[in-house]
Amino acid sequence: MKRTTATLALIAASAAPATAQELNALVWCDHTDPELIRPFEEAHGVRVNLREYEGTGTALSLIEQSRPGDWDVLVIDGVDVPRAVAAGILAPLPVDELPYDTLFPELLMEEFHVIDGQTYAISEKFGYNTVSFNTDRISAEEMADMTRLWSGEFDERLAVYDYYLPVMGMIAVGLGLDTATLSMDDLPAIEEALMALKDSAVSVGEVVASQTAIATGEVDILVGGGEWVTAGLVEDIPELDWIIPDQGAVRWSQSIGIFADSAQPDLALEFVKHILSPEGQAALATSSCYWAMPANAAAGEALTEAQRTALRFDEQAEFLARAQLYPAPDSALDAAMQDVWTRFLAR
Repeated sequence: MKRTTATLALIAASAAPATAQELNALVWCDHTDPELIRPFEEAHGVRVNLREYEGTGTALSLIEQSRPGDWDVLVIDGVDVPRAVAAGILAPLPVDELPYDTLFPELLMEEFHVIDGQTYAISEKFGYNTVSFNTDRISAEEMADMTRLWSGEFDERLAVYDYYLPVMGMIAVGLGLDTATLSMDDLPAIEEALMALKDSAVSVGEVVASQTAIATGEVDILVGGGEWVTAGLVEDIPELDWIIPDQGAVRWSQSIGIFADSAQPDLALEFVKHILSPEGQAALATSSCYWAMPANAAAGEALTEAQRTALRFDEQAEFLARAQLYPAPDSALDAAMQDVWTRFLAR
């Protein structure tokens, strides 16, 4: 029998390997670890394309430049979820399909995640912007009072994490201010302390540069550090530690949601479920980029005892009670804070 061109084309198509389905996610660097992503890809026969970013402003700019349907999953600062919802970026989540009942209660963050009765994101990981230090060179007692950081006492012995919201939030906490109610009137005092801090700083750097500065001994103190800096390094550098000063610390949390215009929302939901599963949470908590606490308390079952100890898993109730959330400024205050930070970097 003579085969037509159409028949031959059909046979060729059926014989060719199927193109793997793809999922596109805009994420923080901790999601790029193969130990986190590979199990999902293998279980679903898909490829996950990851685009790493730092700072919500950068994410919003990338999204603005993208076409509808380009992205499926978004990782974002928990306090910035309302901004994403207002921009029409996120879709409501099916709450009954996600492990809200085993989240640390403070990580429910309903004031940020629930808008007009709809839930748009779920917390996946959290930690503290506080003070990391080398215990061979600095004592915990010296770090107990946060205001000593900008007193000049540790001149040329400290580095600063390059992200304006947590560091300015830390200084606000050190000055006895409430990060949730910061106003323009608070900025002069924050800027004064911030500039004094810069005068003592050896460097200001992003995640990897900050970790490197304290891990190599270039500095003794990292302002804005925390378990995200030291937990993954403590096995090799046991002298590294972190502390929440007497005044408190700033708690960061990252959330995950699904794009409203995702071309494959069902697959995106499966990815969110994977990230929030105990195994996914354990892999995310101990990612090669940085370690931090899983939002799902059930992840404790999937972590080793050494990992739980490094993360101080069993001390979280005390830490959560002593930490304030990142500042969530309105657009005018946010612009003013960024102006202060620009002057800080230029000093």
